[in-house]
Amino acid sequence: MILKELINSLYNDSSNFNSEDFNFISKELIEGLNSGKIRSADKNENSEWFVNDWVKKGILLLFKYGNLVDYSINKNFNFFDKHTLPTRNFQIENNVRIVPGGSSIRTGSYIAPGVICMPPMYINIGAYVDEGTMIDSHALVGTCAQIGKRVHLSAASQIGGVLEPPNARPVIVEDDVMIGGNCGIYEGTLIRKRAVLGSGVVITSSTKIFDLVQERIIKAEEGKPVEIPEGAVVVPGARKINTPFAAEYGLSISSPIIIKYRDEKTDSKTALEDYLR
Repeated sequence: MILKELINSLYNDSSNFNSEDFNFISKELIEGLNSGKIRSADKNENSEWFVNDWVKKGILLLFKYGNLVDYSINKNFNFFDKHTLPTRNFQIENNVRIVPGGSSIRTGSYIAPGVICMPPMYINIGAYVDEGTMIDSHALVGTCAQIGKRVHLSAASQIGGVLEPPNARPVIVEDDVMIGGNCGIYEGTLIRKRAVLGSGVVITSSTKIFDLVQERIIKAEEGKPVEIPEGAVVVPGARKINTPFAAEYGLSISSPIIIKYRDEKTDSKTALEDYLR
């Protein structure tokens, strides 16, 4: 692929820069990301996720070599950013519902037909948001995050982004996942299909998940971020800290808990209302 070769060449050696090649990189990469033909992370034939580090390198080049320009609408609405990173332009034919009220979607992000964006929300470059997903108010889909079909990102949920290092896996949320309000999912966490995260769950690469059903502890391993199992129902929890000082003050540390695996009762509570769509 010419695009991949050009990106790797320029990323590895800035002396290879020339405006013609960079303009080609910018145009082809943005168009590919917007259409969903290029992704920063994808599945192989065994349904295992892998990172396309050259795509993330390309996005970094857009930041590095883009020129700061004035995108202001008027003197009361100032907006300055790199010329390579404007907001994305949507048409009615895209079949994406964007409700007015302060939302923003950066170009270079794939937003599938049937996605609903409630204000204010933000989607950053490199993100992939699949069909039928709802992004609620004050929710964030960070750089290169991968969101599956029919996902519900509730109000103020934060899906972290990552660009550096280029081989770092972004947060991945598979199909039919429900993420409750004020959740924070960061540092390459993988949320498998049909999982449910109760409001307030926060997961990072150092978070331990306590599975009460299967009596195990889920945590990140070498080269493998935290992975929430398919259908798991996760709620905020806490465990005590066993030091004299912590015991004296009754201190504990946040520890999400899998209290059950999804069943018909859970499905009825998390169902998205079709008439809202």
